[in-house]
Amino acid sequence: MTFTLPEHHRALVLESVEAGFQVKDVPTPRPEPGSAILRIEAAGIVSYHREIYNGFRQYPFPTPLVGGYSAIGRIAAIGPDATVLQPGQLVYADCVITARDDSESIFLTAIHEGFTDGTKKLIKDVWRDGYWAEYAKVPLENIVLLDETRLCKDLGYSVQELIYMSYLMVPFGGLRDIKLEPGEVVVVCPATGGYGGAGVMVAIAMGARVIAMGRNENELSRLKAHVLESSPKADIETVKMTGDEMVDAATLKAFGTIDAVLDFTPPQASKSPHLRSAIWSLRRGGRVSLMGFHEDPFVPIIMGKNLSLHGKLMYARNDMVLFVKMLERGLFPRGRAFTETKTFKLQDWKFFFSKEALNMAAEHTGIGKFVNFTP
Repeated sequence: MTFTLPEHHRALVLESVEAGFQVKDVPTPRPEPGSAILRIEAAGIVSYHREIYNGFRQYPFPTPLVGGYSAIGRIAAIGPDATVLQPGQLVYADCVITARDDSESIFLTAIHEGFTDGTKKLIKDVWRDGYWAEYAKVPLENIVLLDETRLCKDLGYSVQELIYMSYLMVPFGGLRDIKLEPGEVVVVCPATGGYGGAGVMVAIAMGARVIAMGRNENELSRLKAHVLESSPKADIETVKMTGDEMVDAATLKAFGTIDAVLDFTPPQASKSPHLRSAIWSLRRGGRVSLMGFHEDPFVPIIMGKNLSLHGKLMYARNDMVLFVKMLERGLFPRGRAFTETKTFKLQDWKFFFSKEALNMAAEHTGIGKFVNFTP
Protein backbone atom coordinates (compact mmCIF):
# COMPACT_ATOMS: atom_id res chain seq x y z
CA MET A 1 0.00 0.00 0.00
CA THR A 2 1.36 3.40 -0.93
CA PHE A 3 0.28 6.91 -0.03
CA THR A 4 0.94 10.22 -1.70
CA LEU A 5 1.18 12.89 0.95
CA PRO A 6 -0.98 15.92 0.12
CA GLU A 7 0.51 19.38 0.36
CA HIS A 8 -2.12 20.35 2.95
CA HIS A 9 -4.56 18.55 5.21
CA ARG A 10 -7.29 19.42 7.71
CA ALA A 11 -6.52 19.75 11.41
CA LEU A 12 -8.28 21.03 14.52
CA VAL A 13 -6.12 24.00 15.50
CA LEU A 14 -6.13 25.93 18.77
CA GLU A 15 -4.92 29.42 17.86
CA SER A 16 -5.16 30.51 21.50
CA VAL A 17 -7.12 29.58 24.60
CA GLU A 18 -9.25 32.69 24.10
CA ALA A 19 -9.96 32.05 20.41
CA GLY A 20 -10.68 28.33 20.75
CA PHE A 21 -10.52 25.70 18.02
CA GLN A 22 -11.04 25.95 14.28
CA VAL A 23 -10.73 23.35 11.53
CA LYS A 24 -7.99 24.64 9.22
CA ASP A 25 -5.95 23.56 6.23
CA VAL A 26 -2.35 23.19 7.39
CA PRO A 27 0.86 22.02 5.67
CA THR A 28 1.28 18.24 5.75
CA PRO A 29 4.53 17.27 7.54
CA ARG A 30 7.22 15.30 5.73
CA PRO A 31 9.09 12.34 7.20
CA GLU A 32 12.49 13.01 8.71
CA PRO A 33 14.99 10.76 10.50
CA GLY A 34 13.39 9.39 13.65
CA SER A 35 9.81 9.94 12.52
CA ALA A 36 6.93 8.60 10.48
CA ILE A 37 3.86 10.28 9.01
CA LEU A 38 0.53 8.72 9.93
CA ARG A 39 -2.82 9.05 8.28
CA ILE A 40 -5.01 9.25 11.37
CA GLU A 41 -7.90 6.79 11.65
CA ALA A 42 -9.08 7.66 15.18
CA ALA A 43 -7.71 10.09 17.77
CA GLY A 44 -8.69 9.98 21.43
CA ILE A 45 -10.40 12.69 23.49
CA VAL A 46 -9.90 12.51 27.26
CA SER A 47 -12.46 13.64 29.81
CA TYR A 48 -10.44 16.69 30.88
CA HIS A 49 -9.50 17.97 27.42
CA ARG A 50 -12.15 20.66 27.80
CA GLU A 51 -10.51 21.91 31.01
CA ILE A 52 -7.09 21.90 29.33
CA TYR A 53 -8.03 23.86 26.24
CA ASN A 54 -10.39 26.37 27.86
CA GLY A 55 -7.63 27.33 30.31
CA PHE A 56 -9.32 26.04 33.46
CA ARG A 57 -6.41 23.73 34.36
CA GLN A 58 -3.84 26.33 33.31
CA TYR A 59 -1.63 23.73 31.67
CA PRO A 60 1.28 25.44 29.89
CA PHE A 61 1.68 24.77 26.16
CA PRO A 62 2.60 26.85 23.11
CA THR A 63 -0.01 28.07 20.65
CA PRO A 64 -1.09 27.74 17.96
CA LEU A 65 -1.12 23.94 18.06
CA VAL A 66 -3.10 20.99 16.77
CA GLY A 67 -4.97 19.51 19.71
CA GLY A 68 -5.00 15.91 20.67
CA TYR A 69 -3.91 12.86 22.54
CA SER A 70 -2.91 9.37 21.41
CA ALA A 71 -4.25 7.96 18.15
CA ILE A 72 -4.47 5.01 15.79
CA GLY A 73 -3.49 5.48 12.18
CA ARG A 74 -1.82 4.00 9.14
CA ILE A 75 1.78 4.60 8.18
CA ALA A 76 1.69 7.02 5.26
CA ALA A 77 5.42 7.72 4.98
CA ILE A 78 8.54 6.74 6.92
CA GLY A 79 11.85 8.39 7.67
CA PRO A 80 15.08 6.92 6.29
CA ASP A 81 16.00 5.20 9.55
CA ALA A 82 12.79 3.14 9.94
CA THR A 83 13.56 -0.58 9.64
CA VAL A 84 10.28 -2.38 10.35
CA LEU A 85 7.48 0.07 9.68
CA GLN A 86 5.99 0.13 6.19
CA PRO A 87 3.29 2.25 4.52
CA GLY A 88 -0.20 0.94 5.11
CA GLN A 89 0.45 -0.70 8.48
CA LEU A 90 -2.03 -0.04 11.29
CA VAL A 91 -0.26 1.40 14.35
CA TYR A 92 -0.84 2.99 17.73
CA ALA A 93 0.70 6.46 18.18
CA ASP A 94 1.39 7.58 21.74
CA CYS A 95 1.38 11.12 23.11
CA VAL A 96 4.12 10.70 25.76
CA ILE A 97 7.29 12.26 24.35
CA THR A 98 10.70 11.59 25.92
CA ALA A 99 13.82 13.47 24.85
CA ARG A 100 16.20 11.11 23.08
CA ASP A 101 19.22 12.47 24.91
CA ASP A 102 17.62 12.98 28.34
CA SER A 103 15.29 10.42 29.92
CA GLU A 104 14.33 12.98 32.59
CA SER A 105 12.67 15.20 29.98
CA ILE A 106 9.12 13.87 29.47
CA PHE A 107 6.02 15.73 28.36
CA LEU A 108 2.58 15.15 26.83
CA THR A 109 2.50 16.63 23.38
CA ALA A 110 -0.35 19.10 22.76
CA ILE A 111 -1.30 18.84 26.45
CA HIS A 112 1.53 20.00 28.76
CA GLU A 113 4.97 21.38 27.97
CA GLY A 114 6.65 19.58 30.87
CA PHE A 115 9.02 21.00 33.46
CA THR A 116 12.48 21.13 31.92
CA ASP A 117 14.10 23.44 29.42
CA GLY A 118 14.44 20.42 27.14
CA THR A 119 10.74 19.57 27.10
CA LYS A 120 9.81 23.20 26.51
CA LYS A 121 12.19 23.30 23.56
CA LEU A 122 10.83 20.06 22.09
CA ILE A 123 7.16 21.00 22.33
CA LYS A 124 7.86 24.44 20.90
CA ASP A 125 10.15 23.47 18.04
CA VAL A 126 9.69 19.77 17.23
CA TRP A 127 6.73 17.83 18.67
CA ARG A 128 4.14 20.56 19.23
CA ASP A 129 1.10 19.16 17.47
CA GLY A 130 -1.29 16.47 18.60
CA TYR A 131 -3.25 14.03 16.47
CA TRP A 132 -6.61 15.75 15.89
CA ALA A 133 -5.83 15.92 12.21
CA GLU A 134 -5.86 13.92 8.99
CA TYR A 135 -2.08 13.47 9.12
CA ALA A 136 0.52 13.70 11.89
CA LYS A 137 4.27 13.34 12.34
CA VAL A 138 5.13 10.91 15.15
CA PRO A 139 8.46 9.82 16.71
CA LEU A 140 9.34 6.27 15.69
CA GLU A 141 9.69 5.24 19.34
CA ASN A 142 6.08 6.35 19.99
CA ILE A 143 4.68 3.98 17.38
CA VAL A 144 3.54 0.43 18.22
CA LEU A 145 2.66 -1.88 15.35
CA LEU A 146 -0.78 -3.51 15.64
CA ASP A 147 -1.71 -6.95 14.32
CA GLU A 148 -4.68 -5.79 12.28
CA THR A 149 -5.75 -9.27 11.21
CA ARG A 150 -5.82 -10.54 14.80
CA LEU A 151 -7.38 -7.45 16.37
CA CYS A 152 -9.87 -6.35 13.74
CA LYS A 153 -10.76 -9.59 11.96
CA ASP A 154 -10.28 -12.43 14.45
CA LEU A 155 -11.28 -10.48 17.58
CA GLY A 156 -13.62 -8.04 15.87
CA TYR A 157 -12.40 -4.71 17.26
CA SER A 158 -13.08 -1.60 15.22
CA VAL A 159 -10.39 1.08 15.03
CA GLN A 160 -12.68 3.40 17.01
CA GLU A 161 -12.86 0.78 19.77
CA LEU A 162 -9.14 0.11 19.77
CA ILE A 163 -8.26 3.72 20.60
CA TYR A 164 -9.72 3.03 24.05
CA MET A 165 -6.35 1.39 24.69
CA SER A 166 -5.01 4.93 25.24
CA TYR A 167 -7.02 4.97 28.48
CA LEU A 168 -6.21 1.39 29.43
CA MET A 169 -2.46 1.77 29.05
CA VAL A 170 -2.28 4.38 31.82
CA PRO A 171 -3.40 2.09 34.68
CA PHE A 172 -1.50 -0.77 33.06
CA GLY A 173 1.68 1.29 33.47
CA GLY A 174 0.91 1.90 37.14
CA LEU A 175 0.00 -1.72 37.90
CA ARG A 176 3.11 -2.99 36.14
CA ASP A 177 5.18 -0.52 38.11
CA ILE A 178 4.02 -1.96 41.42
CA LYS A 179 4.33 -5.49 40.02
CA LEU A 180 0.73 -6.55 40.51
CA GLU A 181 0.52 -10.36 40.40
CA PRO A 182 -2.38 -12.64 39.42
CA GLY A 183 -4.47 -13.48 42.47
CA GLU A 184 -3.51 -10.36 44.41
CA VAL A 185 -6.09 -7.92 45.76
CA VAL A 186 -5.95 -4.32 44.55
CA VAL A 187 -8.03 -1.33 45.58
CA VAL A 188 -8.79 1.07 42.72
CA CYS A 189 -9.78 4.53 43.93
CA PRO A 190 -11.76 6.33 42.74
CA ALA A 191 -12.94 3.72 40.27
CA THR A 192 -15.90 5.44 38.62
CA GLY A 193 -13.98 7.90 36.42
CA GLY A 194 -12.40 7.24 33.05
CA TYR A 195 -8.98 6.13 34.25
CA GLY A 196 -10.28 4.44 37.41
CA GLY A 197 -12.75 2.40 35.39
CA ALA A 198 -10.00 1.52 32.95
CA GLY A 199 -7.86 0.48 35.93
CA VAL A 200 -10.55 -1.95 37.05
CA MET A 201 -10.73 -3.49 33.58
CA VAL A 202 -6.95 -3.86 33.33
CA ALA A 203 -6.55 -5.31 36.84
CA ILE A 204 -9.22 -7.91 36.08
CA ALA A 205 -7.44 -8.81 32.83
CA MET A 206 -4.21 -9.21 34.84
CA GLY A 207 -5.90 -11.77 37.09
CA ALA A 208 -6.34 -9.66 40.23
CA ARG A 209 -9.22 -9.39 42.66
CA VAL A 210 -10.48 -5.80 42.52
CA ILE A 211 -12.12 -3.63 45.16
CA ALA A 212 -13.52 -0.55 43.43
CA MET A 213 -14.11 2.55 45.56
CA GLY A 214 -16.32 5.47 44.59
CA ARG A 215 -18.90 7.98 45.81
CA ASN A 216 -21.59 7.30 43.24
CA GLU A 217 -23.45 4.07 44.01
CA ASN A 218 -25.14 4.03 40.60
CA GLU A 219 -21.79 4.25 38.82
CA LEU A 220 -20.31 1.59 41.10
CA SER A 221 -23.22 -0.71 40.23
CA ARG A 222 -22.79 0.01 36.52
CA LEU A 223 -19.06 -0.64 36.76
CA LYS A 224 -19.56 -4.01 38.46
CA ALA A 225 -22.27 -5.03 36.00
CA HIS A 226 -20.07 -4.03 33.07
CA VAL A 227 -17.20 -6.17 34.35
CA LEU A 228 -19.33 -9.21 35.14
CA GLU A 229 -21.20 -9.06 31.84
CA SER A 230 -17.98 -9.55 29.91
CA SER A 231 -16.09 -11.58 32.53
CA PRO A 232 -18.60 -13.56 34.63
CA LYS A 233 -15.81 -15.14 36.69
CA ALA A 234 -14.18 -11.80 37.54
CA ASP A 235 -13.62 -11.19 41.25
CA ILE A 236 -14.82 -7.65 41.93
CA GLU A 237 -16.28 -5.87 44.95
CA THR A 238 -17.40 -2.26 45.35
CA VAL A 239 -17.16 0.14 48.30
CA LYS A 240 -19.04 3.41 48.59
CA MET A 241 -16.86 6.12 50.11
CA THR A 242 -18.33 7.68 53.24
CA GLY A 243 -15.68 10.38 53.70
CA ASP A 244 -14.74 8.93 57.11
CA GLU A 245 -11.14 7.79 56.81
CA MET A 246 -11.16 4.99 59.36
CA VAL A 247 -14.70 3.76 58.64
CA ASP A 248 -13.80 3.26 54.98
CA ALA A 249 -10.49 1.64 55.97
CA ALA A 250 -12.37 -0.85 58.16
CA THR A 251 -14.77 -1.62 55.30
CA LEU A 252 -11.83 -2.40 53.04
CA LYS A 253 -10.06 -4.52 55.65
CA ALA A 254 -13.19 -6.64 56.01
CA PHE A 255 -12.47 -8.09 52.56
CA GLY A 256 -9.23 -9.64 53.85
CA THR A 257 -5.61 -9.09 52.88
CA ILE A 258 -5.13 -6.19 50.48
CA ASP A 259 -1.89 -6.12 48.50
CA ALA A 260 -1.96 -2.95 46.45
CA VAL A 261 -3.67 0.36 45.73
CA LEU A 262 -4.05 2.06 42.36
CA ASP A 263 -4.89 5.74 42.78
CA PHE A 264 -6.50 8.07 40.22
CA THR A 265 -7.67 10.89 42.45
CA PRO A 266 -8.85 13.85 40.32
CA PRO A 267 -7.84 17.43 41.20
CA GLN A 268 -11.25 18.24 42.64
CA ALA A 269 -10.88 15.42 45.18
CA SER A 270 -7.25 16.12 46.14
CA LYS A 271 -8.21 16.67 49.81
CA SER A 272 -10.48 13.64 50.06
CA PRO A 273 -9.42 11.03 52.65
CA HIS A 274 -10.22 8.04 50.45
CA LEU A 275 -6.59 7.33 49.57
CA ARG A 276 -5.61 7.43 53.24
CA SER A 277 -8.37 4.89 53.88
CA ALA A 278 -7.01 2.62 51.17
CA ILE A 279 -3.46 2.95 52.48
CA TRP A 280 -4.56 2.08 56.04
CA SER A 281 -6.16 -1.10 54.68
CA LEU A 282 -2.94 -2.38 53.07
CA ARG A 283 -0.98 -5.28 54.45
CA ARG A 284 2.50 -4.59 55.71
CA GLY A 285 4.77 -4.29 52.69
CA GLY A 286 1.86 -3.42 50.42
CA ARG A 287 2.30 -1.21 47.37
CA VAL A 288 0.72 1.99 46.16
CA SER A 289 0.72 3.40 42.64
CA LEU A 290 0.00 7.12 42.78
CA MET A 291 -1.33 8.34 39.46
CA GLY A 292 -3.67 11.09 40.67
CA PHE A 293 -3.56 14.48 42.39
CA HIS A 294 -2.96 14.99 46.14
CA GLU A 295 -2.04 17.65 48.66
CA ASP A 296 -1.21 15.33 51.57
CA PRO A 297 2.05 13.29 51.26
CA PHE A 298 0.92 10.64 53.80
CA VAL A 299 4.50 10.32 55.04
CA PRO A 300 3.70 9.11 58.60
CA ILE A 301 1.48 6.28 57.34
CA ILE A 302 3.91 5.19 54.64
CA MET A 303 6.91 5.10 57.00
CA GLY A 304 5.01 3.44 59.82
CA LYS A 305 3.79 0.56 57.63
CA ASN A 306 6.90 0.02 55.48
CA LEU A 307 4.92 0.69 52.32
CA SER A 308 6.48 1.07 48.90
CA LEU A 309 5.15 4.28 47.38
CA HIS A 310 5.48 4.58 43.62
CA GLY A 311 5.00 7.76 41.66
CA LYS A 312 4.29 7.02 38.02
CA LEU A 313 3.82 9.31 35.03
CA MET A 314 1.93 7.38 32.36
CA TYR A 315 3.90 4.29 31.20
CA ALA A 316 7.03 3.07 29.43
CA ARG A 317 7.42 1.76 25.89
CA ASN A 318 7.76 -1.86 27.06
CA ASP A 319 4.40 -1.41 28.85
CA MET A 320 2.81 -0.38 25.54
CA VAL A 321 4.26 -3.36 23.71
CA LEU A 322 3.18 -5.84 26.39
CA PHE A 323 -0.30 -4.31 26.58
CA VAL A 324 -0.80 -4.73 22.83
CA LYS A 325 0.25 -8.39 23.20
CA MET A 326 -2.41 -8.85 25.89
CA LEU A 327 -4.98 -7.23 23.62
CA GLU A 328 -3.98 -9.41 20.69
CA ARG A 329 -4.20 -12.54 22.82
CA GLY A 330 -7.88 -11.83 23.55
CA LEU A 331 -7.52 -11.06 27.26
CA PHE A 332 -9.98 -8.15 27.06
CA PRO A 333 -13.71 -8.21 26.22
CA ARG A 334 -15.01 -7.16 22.81
CA GLY A 335 -17.80 -4.96 21.49
CA ARG A 336 -19.79 -2.82 23.92
CA ALA A 337 -18.32 -4.84 26.79
CA PHE A 338 -14.97 -3.32 25.81
CA THR A 339 -16.03 0.24 25.05
CA GLU A 340 -19.04 2.36 24.14
CA THR A 341 -17.50 4.90 21.81
CA LYS A 342 -18.82 8.27 20.64
CA THR A 343 -17.22 9.42 17.39
CA PHE A 344 -16.97 12.88 15.84
CA LYS A 345 -15.83 13.95 12.40
CA LEU A 346 -13.34 16.81 12.58
CA GLN A 347 -15.66 19.20 10.77
CA ASP A 348 -18.50 18.28 13.13
CA TRP A 349 -16.50 18.63 16.33
CA LYS A 350 -18.93 21.16 17.84
CA PHE A 351 -21.99 18.95 17.47
CA PHE A 352 -22.92 15.47 18.52
CA PHE A 353 -26.49 15.08 19.67
CA SER A 354 -26.38 18.83 20.31
CA LYS A 355 -23.25 18.52 22.43
CA GLU A 356 -19.79 19.87 21.69
CA ALA A 357 -17.25 17.07 21.39
CA LEU A 358 -15.14 18.20 24.34
CA ASN A 359 -18.24 18.52 26.52
CA MET A 360 -19.31 15.03 25.51
CA ALA A 361 -15.87 13.71 26.46
CA ALA A 362 -16.20 15.34 29.89
CA GLU A 363 -19.59 13.68 30.46
CA HIS A 364 -19.22 10.33 28.69
CA THR A 365 -16.84 8.84 31.27
CA GLY A 366 -16.44 5.72 33.35
CA ILE A 367 -15.57 2.15 32.54
CA GLY A 368 -15.86 1.39 28.85
CA LYS A 369 -16.81 4.94 27.80
CA PHE A 370 -14.69 6.91 25.34
CA VAL A 371 -14.89 9.69 22.76
CA ASN A 372 -12.75 10.12 19.65
CA PHE A 373 -12.25 12.11 16.46
CA THR A 374 -11.98 10.68 12.96
CA PRO A 375 -10.94 12.73 9.93
